[in-house]
Amino acid sequence: MPEKKDFPTRVVDRMYNNDPFSQWLGIERVEDGAGSSVLRMTVRKEMLNGFDIAHGGITYSLADSALAFASNSHGIKSVSIETSISHTKPVKEGDVLTAQATEKNLTNKIGVYEIMVTNQKEETVAIFKGTVYRTGKEWDV
Repeated sequence: MPEKKDFPTRVVDRMYNNDPFSQWLGIERVEDGAGSSVLRMTVRKEMLNGFDIAHGGITYSLADSALAFASNSHGIKSVSIETSISHTKPVKEGDVLTAQATEKNLTNKIGVYEIMVTNQKEETVAIFKGTVYRTGKEWDV
C-alpha cells in the first residue's frame, strides 16, 4: 500500500502539477512543509542575459515559487501582494540553485516569508521577501 502523503505535500502537488512555468524552470521539490519549502533547479543557457549571467527573473521566479508553495501549504489559498529581491552574487550557466522559504509571520489574513537562494557552493545569491494575502478559501486536497 502506498504511503499517504502529508497535507502540505498534497497541496503543493496540486499546485505544481498545474504550474507549467515552474515545470519549465526545471524546479525540483526537495522539501514541502507547513509554512516552508525547499526547491532546487539548474540554470540553463536560455536563462542567461546579455552579460552571460542568469537573468534576474530566474532567481526571482525560483524564489516566488518557493513563496507560493510555502504560503499555500497550510491549506488556505494565498497570493502574493508584495515581493522584493536583492541579488547578492552573479549566477552562471550550470549553477544549481536552492531556494529555502521560511515563514516569518502568519495571521488569518497575511503571511510574511523570507526566501534565501544559494548556489551549489552554499553561497547566497539572492535574498527574497514576500508578503501574501490569505484568501480564506481552502485547498480541496
